[in-house]
Amino acid sequence: MNHAIARRKRELENYNAPLTIDQAELDAFWDAALQSYAEKPLDVRRESAESPFPGVTVDRLTYQGYDDTPIHGWFMVPAARRGPDGADAPLPCVVLFPGYTDDRGYPERHASWLLQGYAVLAVDVRGQGGETGNHLPLRGGAVKGWVSGNVLEPESSYYHAMTIDAVRAVDAAAAQPEVDASKLATVGGSQGGGLALIAAALNPKVTAIVADIPNLCHMDFGVLNSSSSLTELAQHLKRYPDRLEAVLRTLAHYDMLNLAPRVKAPVLMSVGWKDPVCMPETIYAVYNRIASAKTIKDYPFSGHEVSEAQNRERILFLREQFR
Repeated sequence: MNHAIARRKRELENYNAPLTIDQAELDAFWDAALQSYAEKPLDVRRESAESPFPGVTVDRLTYQGYDDTPIHGWFMVPAARRGPDGADAPLPCVVLFPGYTDDRGYPERHASWLLQGYAVLAVDVRGQGGETGNHLPLRGGAVKGWVSGNVLEPESSYYHAMTIDAVRAVDAAAAQPEVDASKLATVGGSQGGGLALIAAALNPKVTAIVADIPNLCHMDFGVLNSSSSLTELAQHLKRYPDRLEAVLRTLAHYDMLNLAPRVKAPVLMSVGWKDPVCMPETIYAVYNRIASAKTIKDYPFSGHEVSEAQNRERILFLREQFR
């Protein structure tokens, strides 16, 4: 086939963006960062909450993220989880991350996963919508939003804090007695898709990934072209053009373009070809570098959205991974 859609697909499949940081430097950065948190207690706390669902246990769960900010979430478990011997059996678990400025929502947002018989941990992202605050001290001014916070310093940036939070969300889920830690997926769309990818790249406990229209991909391209949260950094650079290289250096540490080789779990990704937020080039730049088992679903006529068709694909993908 040689129609426009087929040609565009071939262009994306062949898209190859150069890495933006030395791999040894990146590995050393993350090995040190993860080691510094390996022994820090999660301090997971659970408190029963009212459930709108018969047969589902809903708890408010908090754990300690980066800089000891308590990260708030829902932990939900279908009550009927009997194994062949009649005893309670541990369940596969999905860890859900929200889009930018959103939160974990009400428990009923996550009903489709509970209907599959999975435990669910749905978490806030620090400082954004929801109950979770942000203890990260700002060392300088920031433009509207969050992502420009300390953007000149990789190890103390907002990106660093929310990434460590996401990595520790996986640890918090794996530590729950109702969870089968050998069946643990990270799931999200947009910002949530980016966090699903980076949490899996940095936490080997993740066994499956669903990253719909993800951000944190090919971020140098995004800051130049995207209408996403990266516009906050574009605004910062409009004011301070001399900071370009420092900002790009920070972004390189959190760009899945560079972290793709660390992804070991099977991954399902989706992309809308008309998406001005998480643009097809950014997503394919990462997808093309992932070496684990992978599938991407193309939606040539979709923008920044996750369709009902893709919701079904997510369910079918995890059903296969959790068999």
